[in-house]
Amino acid sequence: MSVSHRKRMSISSTRSASPLSPLAFQAAPNPDTEDWIKLWETIPARDLIDTPVVTVDSEASVEDACEVLLSKHVSCIAINRASSGSPADTPFLGLFDYPDVNAFLTLAATRHRWSPEELRGKPRTEEIIAAAKSGRVPVRLVSNLSEKNPLEVVPHDATIISLLAIFSRGTHRVLIRAPAHSNNFLGFVSDRSLLEWFTASAQKSPSLGAYLYTPLSNLALPSLHLYTSVVAAKASDSVLDVMRLMSDCGVSSVAVIEEEGGTLLSAVSVTDIGKLVVPSQSKTILSMPLNQFISLIKEPDGSTDGVDKYPVYSVSPASTLLYTMQKILATNSHRLFVSDEYTPSTPTGNACLSGVVSIVDVLSLFGRLANLPDIDPTAMQRHRRASSTTSSGRSPDHFTFPRSRSSSRTGLTSSGSRKRASVSSITISPGLPATGTSPAHIPHVPSLELLQSQWAERVPR
Repeated sequence: MSVSHRKRMSISSTRSASPLSPLAFQAAPNPDTEDWIKLWETIPARDLIDTPVVTVDSEASVEDACEVLLSKHVSCIAINRASSGSPADTPFLGLFDYPDVNAFLTLAATRHRWSPEELRGKPRTEEIIAAAKSGRVPVRLVSNLSEKNPLEVVPHDATIISLLAIFSRGTHRVLIRAPAHSNNFLGFVSDRSLLEWFTASAQKSPSLGAYLYTPLSNLALPSLHLYTSVVAAKASDSVLDVMRLMSDCGVSSVAVIEEEGGTLLSAVSVTDIGKLVVPSQSKTILSMPLNQFISLIKEPDGSTDGVDKYPVYSVSPASTLLYTMQKILATNSHRLFVSDEYTPSTPTGNACLSGVVSIVDVLSLFGRLANLPDIDPTAMQRHRRASSTTSSGRSPDHFTFPRSRSSSRTGLTSSGSRKRASVSSITISPGLPATGTSPAHIPHVPSLELLQSQWAERVPR
């Protein structure tokens, strides 16, 4: 199929791929595991809180909720219930984050494509579209629209083990209760905070540090060599293309690759969409090619110090688990792309992408070490993709990228782009890398009516 006939791509491997057996997901025996578990059972989850509880009323508009996300420099806000039931009830009806923003904006920009038949049996989508037509969508309708953001609450005495039980199945954050006899909450712990804790622990525990020097190829990572798990877009695809791809595939970031040769350029995330697309007053932002959008993502770095920084979003199967964890933290990303041919001498690496490794994948390894039951890091993503397929009523177009000269395998599912906190070098120090900071100036969020009037005219009918 020619490159011009693309949108999304899904390249299956010519190598025979049998499903991994349950035994393949069991962590290798380690004589020090018991000592690690004893320690993890003593560390309070509340020690890892990295985000305060910021709330909005359930009837607040999506526009207002987006402005809170941007102005408060948080990745997630809690939505207050209109009224609480029994005292034991959580006072929040749900959460709202950047994946929800992306899912909502994608729906708003493409709502004219939905037929009455497709909307039948989807009351939530119908209600959102009806509210959008009236000019005001309450945020309660959009809470967890992405199906990536469920409200998970743990008690005040929850431990590292409690966090592993939740995060290793795909949830990205939990809410920590205040001490007993209180309906207050201390804050959120993210899966990234737990990953950072394990990375720091490797410097204090020689045995854990030795385990983390295991190459990725020797670990039971579910998407390391599953080529169809790589979700990617061409540099010439538009911002709206990548928004739809992330929403349809149930992922928070996608690779952006060169059309010729498949070289990895960068990545685009739902956070990039929220921080750049939502405040934009431009009428062309959704039709902007991804290579230009990536320039906007990198712009704050260049304007600050005059140096263009290139986060490298790929690792190889030979990379150690510790190096991978450090790179995820350094690039402020949720996933890295696995390349069979990795050349770090170039800013982005000349890569034949073959798989992915995410925070969830890494934490699932620790969950298996802790002998937690029912560990399945792909469960939530499978559910989101199945839900997206049934809700859209459409099958994705397919597009094939050139194969690597030294491999008959390539795997990518196309239409995307992304960026994270910048890294000046691919060399990761043994210590914890610093993360990026939010821009000081937060542009005003335009109204939903303005967004719709600007975007709808540019969406092909």
